[in-house]
Amino acid sequence: MTFNWKTTFAAASVAAMSAIPAFAQDMTLQLGHLANEDNPWHLASVKFGEELSALTDGRIAVEVFPNESLGKEIDLINGMQLGTVDMTITGESLQNWSPMAALLAVPYAYRSIEHMDEVASGDIGDQIKAAIIANAQIRPIAYFARGPRNLTSNRPIASPDDLQGLKMRVPNVPLFVDTWQALGANPGPMAFSEVFTSLQNGTIEAQENPLALIRSASFAEVQSHVNLTEHVRSWIYLTIAESKWNQLSEEDQGHVMEAAARAQEYERELFEQSVADDRAYLEEQGMTFVEVDGAAFQAAAKDAVLMNVSDEVRPIVEELFTE
Repeated sequence: MTFNWKTTFAAASVAAMSAIPAFAQDMTLQLGHLANEDNPWHLASVKFGEELSALTDGRIAVEVFPNESLGKEIDLINGMQLGTVDMTITGESLQNWSPMAALLAVPYAYRSIEHMDEVASGDIGDQIKAAIIANAQIRPIAYFARGPRNLTSNRPIASPDDLQGLKMRVPNVPLFVDTWQALGANPGPMAFSEVFTSLQNGTIEAQENPLALIRSASFAEVQSHVNLTEHVRSWIYLTIAESKWNQLSEEDQGHVMEAAARAQEYERELFEQSVADDRAYLEEQGMTFVEVDGAAFQAAAKDAVLMNVSDEVRPIVEELFTE
């Protein structure tokens, strides 16, 4: 038997060359985040993966890891910068690298969800995203809404005048402490795990959180009113590592952005339904919802907020307060 090594080598070379493009186009993106499987952020992440797979005929897949199973938020951000993590959902934590990210959650900066959308999708939002890309090497590709924070209490609080001396729990964030002090309350940091018992025994009289957390923490058992202060409206980004983004063709970058836009729209539908469901549940549990004088709260909080934001973002926050 005669062995034609030249023909065999040529055939093997052609086979190898034809395999390279197919292999190079196959990609699996790992997306880790902190929410559980029922959270709209997780469901929207799964939606993103489904849409991206469809747009790329299965060439790009997305594996979603909820419940911090790939690591905590800061670990994931660090991993994206090192190239060991592809995607995550993150927000104002990015201000550790980019001060502009603080604008995602400034008390009383956004009058309504429509105003927040206008900012997030407009020129200010573009500035925030550009700064995050430049400073953190992480690219925001969509944003998801977060439930506004509201004040619970055992009496109606419709204006700052009703707050005077109210003992309330706030997160251990100077901006929160100073803002509530400026509004007339008596705020103090406390571990979240201690809040229910402290409300129950009267150590504190009030606390503030989104409706979803008010519901899951069973605060309806120890608080009678939800005062619709909506003092913090905020959003959070679906992001991809800039190093991974740069590996994509221009066409696939377009597919990623289209899939992200569809996931963002889907998340908003889920978000609005969850807010409505949480309110209905809390009302069924006997909680009374109180409309408040939002303009009065905003005016009373303005100086404290401006004192607690960085020089870089202060002019933008001042502009938001005067719109």
